Amino acid sequence: MRSRPRPPPPAAADMSALCDPPGATGGARVPLSAQELSQEVKAFLSGLDPAQGTPLSPAAHARCALRLLRCLPPARHAALQHLRGLFDEQVCAHLLQREAGAANAASAASPGAEALQEARRALAELVAANPRAWAPGVAAWASELMGQLSSKYAGRPGVPPAASLNELLQLWMACPATRALLDIYSQCLAAMAGSCPDACVDALLDTSVQHSPHFDWVVAHVGSSFPATIISRVLSCGLKDFCAHGGGGGEAAALGDKRAPKMASVVGILGHLASRHAGSIKQELLRMFHESLGSSREHHKATVPFLLQLALLSPALLATVSAELVDALQPPVLNQLHQHFSALPRDELEATAGVAVHLLCHASAGALRTLRFLLATAAPASVIAAPGPALREGVREACERLLQLLLLHLQKLVHGRGAAGPAEAGARPVPFLEALRPHVRELCQDALRLERRRGLWQQQLLALLAVHSAPHGAAEALFFLLALARTPEELALAPQLRAGLRAVLPDPLPAAVAAAVAQIHAGRLPEPQLAQLLRNLALLLQPREPDGEPGEPALGAALARHLPDLAQLLLHPRAEVAEAACRLLAACPLPRALPPAHLLPAVRAAVRRFFAGLRQGDAAAPAPGARLLARLSAVSPAAAKAVLAQLVEAALGGRDAELFGGGDAEPDGRDGTAAASTAAPTAASLLDDNRRLTAGPNAAGGVWSVFHAGVIGRGPKPAGGTARRSAEELSRNTQAFLSLVLRCCRGTGPAVGAEAAKAVAAALVEAVCPEAAGAELAWPPEELARATVERDLRILRRFRRHPLLFPLLRLVAGGRPALCYCSVLLRGLLAGLVAHWDACRAGSTAASPWHLRASCALVALLAEGSLLPPVLGNMHELFPELAPFEVHLLLLSVWGYLRDNSPLPQKFTFQPRLGAFRRDFGRDADLGKHLAVLHSVLHRNIHRLGRLAARFYP
Repeated sequence: MRSRPRPPPPAAADMSALCDPPGATGGARVPLSAQELSQEVKAFLSGLDPAQGTPLSPAAHARCALRLLRCLPPARHAALQHLRGLFDEQVCAHLLQREAGAANAASAASPGAEALQEARRALAELVAANPRAWAPGVAAWASELMGQLSSKYAGRPGVPPAASLNELLQLWMACPATRALLDIYSQCLAAMAGSCPDACVDALLDTSVQHSPHFDWVVAHVGSSFPATIISRVLSCGLKDFCAHGGGGGEAAALGDKRAPKMASVVGILGHLASRHAGSIKQELLRMFHESLGSSREHHKATVPFLLQLALLSPALLATVSAELVDALQPPVLNQLHQHFSALPRDELEATAGVAVHLLCHASAGALRTLRFLLATAAPASVIAAPGPALREGVREACERLLQLLLLHLQKLVHGRGAAGPAEAGARPVPFLEALRPHVRELCQDALRLERRRGLWQQQLLALLAVHSAPHGAAEALFFLLALARTPEELALAPQLRAGLRAVLPDPLPAAVAAAVAQIHAGRLPEPQLAQLLRNLALLLQPREPDGEPGEPALGAALARHLPDLAQLLLHPRAEVAEAACRLLAACPLPRALPPAHLLPAVRAAVRRFFAGLRQGDAAAPAPGARLLARLSAVSPAAAKAVLAQLVEAALGGRDAELFGGGDAEPDGRDGTAAASTAAPTAASLLDDNRRLTAGPNAAGGVWSVFHAGVIGRGPKPAGGTARRSAEELSRNTQAFLSLVLRCCRGTGPAVGAEAAKAVAAALVEAVCPEAAGAELAWPPEELARATVERDLRILRRFRRHPLLFPLLRLVAGGRPALCYCSVLLRGLLAGLVAHWDACRAGSTAASPWHLRASCALVALLAEGSLLPPVLGNMHELFPELAPFEVHLLLLSVWGYLRDNSPLPQKFTFQPRLGAFRRDFGRDADLGKHLAVLHSVLHRNIHRLGRLAARFYP
């Protein structure tokens, strides 16, 4: 009777569990008998065929190992070890065939390749049947073998370097052996992903530690296939290893402790995944961070040091999480962090703070946001607390301490770079400051708020950033401070920054001025900000004491080099900008030598600015333009002549003439004003109008039928354009203009300079009668005078239209002998007045008020300019008391004197004692014949002019 079989021992039961999955039927695979199993073991160990005694082929030997792997669990380590040789042989064969250029199909048909595929299928079946028993061991074996093969064949010809990750991945994925190993590991990881993948991930980390960087292609592929699993488990395993090696304190993280061997592997794996799975990595890191707060478990206490250590070793991970971490640091989180670190010893706390400062200095992502967070936490802008949980006092103190350490460390980094030389300094930028370079404008805006302690920290950081980014960064920071300041207190920040920078850098002020001019040219500044910049520069140039040196001589010198560019701003369409530019140039020291290409545009622009100020109607508006023109005229004699010529030309021509009562319309002969177009029709005679112009009527239908393009019966057309200005405004404008011209003519002396007066005279001739410019100064005889009747009438009309001409001639007369150069104007005016009084049929000179005033003014300025002797020069006092024909006779006597004694500069001699030119009338021709008419008129009117008679006898 056959006995019942005994149950297997427990060890045998475990072994059978390794071989047969639960629920497998006996028909799926026939188990080997004990005798067959013994023969397989002998064949595997000896390498000989048990039946024939011949050596086994590599493929047969591998199949023997696979049978033992399935049926004899204690032999699995030996079997897997033997399979290493099979995979190594296939990798070597693949590389040889690749070098020889053979087809891959040849290797696929070889016995070794068939055994390789059998091994792959066998291992896959075992892992699928019992993952908990087989997956960890097979995963460790596959990952270690891939690492060994990758390192072994790394230097072989045709194998790309480890840095070429894509090429290396393509090479090994094309190899059947390494591809099979990668598939086996992936299957093991997938089988354990739902339960406990730590063993598989640990194996990957261990191999990465030993065989990196040649093993990186495996990490990249596995991580891309299982990103969520790899990221979470790699971080978990890394944290466990960090804790196991005593990395829980801040000291280890501060020193960059490398006692945790898997840290570098964790950093490498996450670094490979960061390019495509940065969001998942960031989410997992933040999850770990938040889970660690408020927990008393040991590995949670080590989470923050672990994350700091990761950030130290991987700038990519730091950049991935830094910006979002700042957003996550809300008051509740900060309070938890403070509670978390308050229990640490002081040395560990200082070490952790040092790590945080080091990370901040080397973090570039979100640098501006991080800085503003630190400033807002350490020193809030408002004393009113925001709604929500309040921050503990220790949080603010810790943040203030962190900010101070950050500034100190940045200072060491920035000023330590300079000791290594400019070349090396440029190769070692500070990432935190480098990331702040595009935000200089925002930093300057924050610093200009001058908010308690925050302002001091912001100023220190701005100075460090300027030194770090020198030379352009220093100029840029200084430029923004000058452009954005709105009060004197804010403006004082720019000189303070410059003073600090000059201790370590060349003066950045010239570069800042050049940057400002470049910004203006590019049109990048809004008009209000441009005006503010110009006003700030002018304020810095103001002398600290009355009549002292400019406030910033270096600033003045830098601005003077950009005079042509700044002068263009005087023509800016916005009045605010043009006025600010004028004030700046008026305060700016001008170079002593200006080329004409720079001088003339500046003068023209300044003249236009001066007249624009007059148009504003404010008495103080033209002052900056007048000051600028006076300074331009003091640069050189040529500059003075250019200024005077431009002023006279603008005042007598164009639309600016109406500022002084001038215009293109012909004033009425009786009252000197234009007839209003809206005046009611009155009894008017065309014959009377023609008689006012000429001595007798012209033929009907001639050119004088319509008088000066007027309407018959209503007189001439009124002046077009703007309305007439008040007498007070005209007087104020005239006074301002003449004061400016007088300042330009005087220069540094009290009297009008002869050369300056000559320049005004030339400008007057050019403006009134350009065709007579450069004409002969000598008084022509009667025959030639008849040929200039039309020109003389045109000169007379210009004098009537421009009341400013007589004050300008009086100014010229003060600079003897400059009035001689206005001879053609004087001759034309005198000829026109003589003709008028000759044709006048009125009983009194009061009937022609303008002509009376013009006659008196002409004789007075001829006397003041020493063109007439005093006895003749006083006759204008008699004109209001005389009849028109008597005035005509007296003016003829003036004409005769000037004809006999031409107004020539040669008649004047310089008197050194007086410092001026004087004329000796004793050298002229006989004066008596020119006084006969005057004496006769006096005798005829002795009853009225007796009191004045003594003044007209030499």
